[in-house]
Amino acid sequence: MAIALRTLVEEADRFLNAARISDYCPNGLQVEGRPQVRRIVSGVTASQAMIDAAIEADADVLLVHHGYFWKGEDACVVGMKQRRLKALLGHDISLLAYHLPLDVHAEVGNNVQLARQLDIEVEGPLEADNPRIVGLLGSLAEPLSARDFARRVQDVLGREPLLVEGERMVQRIGWCTGGGQGYIDKAIAAGVDLYLTGEASEQTFHSARENGVSFIAAGHHATERYGVQALGDYLARRFAIEHLFVDIPNPV
Repeated sequence: MAIALRTLVEEADRFLNAARISDYCPNGLQVEGRPQVRRIVSGVTASQAMIDAAIEADADVLLVHHGYFWKGEDACVVGMKQRRLKALLGHDISLLAYHLPLDVHAEVGNNVQLARQLDIEVEGPLEADNPRIVGLLGSLAEPLSARDFARRVQDVLGREPLLVEGERMVQRIGWCTGGGQGYIDKAIAAGVDLYLTGEASEQTFHSARENGVSFIAAGHHATERYGVQALGDYLARRFAIEHLFVDIPNPV
């Protein structure tokens, strides 16, 4: 069965409420390919390796979290950008990308999906009165040591996380997938025992250590694998088309 590309894009935009979210890049259809869609291939980032995988899988649409045309990016179509766009256009593959709309969504969002993977019960936003902060607050059913929770993260994500270990047991958690390390002070103010994100900055260590909380950096890519899979699965069910997630390993 096939669905019109326009119909697929309209449903993804609607489902994610993409038009209402201010972002650093355009969300939705970034590169237009063939008008009918039978197969979606999804992945975290529209790298050349991801495009090659989509070509190999005979995809009609490549669905990603990290697409193109970021604010401040050089607009010239040369070098790496030229090669990527040439490959997509040459094989008539559409690129569909959602950044912040895929982070914040209450059902398929990266943050909610990561919580499900790690058995964290979601309580609410990291800062209720600030919609630009996409992180969440939640809790574990039973308290764990920071090391035991880090082992859970490693088992689920398949990579050893960076752990700054605090002294107290971990039950209340704040988290933001990807590059959300700058939210650690908001999480500390909300009374968390541990803050989890993808990346770490030099000052993150000091914020955690001096405030007596634990901190985990589990990888930008590793923490953002689940939202795009969930969105691809939703669209595949909605329109009775095929969906294949391809994970291109990235240690960052």
